[in-house]
Amino acid sequence: MYQILVSFTVRPEHRDDFVRAAKKTARDSVANEPGSARFELLEDEKDSTVFYLNEVYADASALETHAGGPYFGAFFAEVSGYAEGPTWLMRANRVENNAAA
Repeated sequence: MYQILVSFTVRPEHRDDFVRAAKKTARDSVANEPGSARFELLEDEKDSTVFYLNEVYADASALETHAGGPYFGAFFAEVSGYAEGPTWLMRANRVENNAAA
């Protein structure tokens, strides 16, 4: 599994717009893009204008497929006017636990 974590800073008056757009992108991507496994929208505990997208893919090529797809493009077309980001915080491959307990 391949996982990324990015952050966005959103103008306060567009907080609800960002949440709606991120939830829609998450729902549509997981439902329609093979290899898109999970999207989580997280709000910073101290700053309600900072959001994190924690995304899980089958592999790095699934992320590339997502980045070239319609949901990714529509999300950025909508939020680019009021959100700064993404700031890349992590790109990682999951270490599988195959050892006997």
